[in-house]
Amino acid sequence: MKDSLYPQTALACPIIVLVGPTAVGKTALSLQLVQRFDCEIISMDSMQVYRHMDIGTAKPSEEEQAVVPHHLIDIVNPDEQYDAARFVDDALAAIAEIASRNRTVLLTGGTGLYLKSLFEGLFNVLPMDKGIRAQLRERLEHEGKEALHAELCQIDPATGARIHANDTQRLLRGLEIYHSSGRTWTELITEQQVQKNEQKNRFSRVFQVALDCERVKLYERIEQRSHIMLEQGLIEEVERLRALGYSSELPSMQSIGYKHVNNLLAGDWNQAEMLEYLVRDTRRYAKRQMTWFRKHQDLNWFARDDYEQIAAQVAEVLCL
Repeated sequence: MKDSLYPQTALACPIIVLVGPTAVGKTALSLQLVQRFDCEIISMDSMQVYRHMDIGTAKPSEEEQAVVPHHLIDIVNPDEQYDAARFVDDALAAIAEIASRNRTVLLTGGTGLYLKSLFEGLFNVLPMDKGIRAQLRERLEHEGKEALHAELCQIDPATGARIHANDTQRLLRGLEIYHSSGRTWTELITEQQVQKNEQKNRFSRVFQVALDCERVKLYERIEQRSHIMLEQGLIEEVERLRALGYSSELPSMQSIGYKHVNNLLAGDWNQAEMLEYLVRDTRRYAKRQMTWFRKHQDLNWFARDDYEQIAAQVAEVLCL
């Protein structure tokens, strides 16, 4: 969605971003922020978009959804593809809708790629060509790294200056990008940076919150949540999905929780093994989430239960 088609009221709409690893307590805090700042919630969760997948995605309950409008929950079937590009389009439309009601946006979830795509843009993957790469490797063997480095310096002086001739992997990559696209690595990086800056300036009122938690405590919460999901009927939920015709091989059915129950139903694991692997893999996922969010420079980190400090910072920065 281009900014020329995007209402100015939406560009100036106050947006609170609330992220953190799975089981850290985002839902509980989000409901507090909703009451304080008159928010509507946009889910930033790559699994909560799917219908019929409630327990394994820790989707807000019907009671919680009745408290405040939730957007981007239950919008596609489990066999449909949903990606970051669709999320950005849907999120921008939801922000415009919320802004039209003069309410605050609360964008919350744990999918880091969605956050990055919305605020920094969707970047095209740098071109690759296996045939050209093979030719360059053959040239490297026969002509030597110095000759190829000299060629790179002539084609793309900036990249040639930052890549040593001994760094043959990146040397070949620089030449591959140019010979497969006709454009230099430097040009493409500069273009992406411009797009990133434009995206970051799209909204004028944003405050991004990340919730932190001691690893031992977070792992305890993950184990507790895993038990609760099974008590709530995760196994029965997967059985219903399969009865509806959704294959265990679907990407949605291979996500954490659903993959584990599918392995149980297939007889690959017993229930104790399924629970053990579910806890283990959820912990690993939480660790990957934290690594991703730590790299996101615009996040302001708070303890998971520090509501008053978070609310005070939101009010001050967004003038709410």
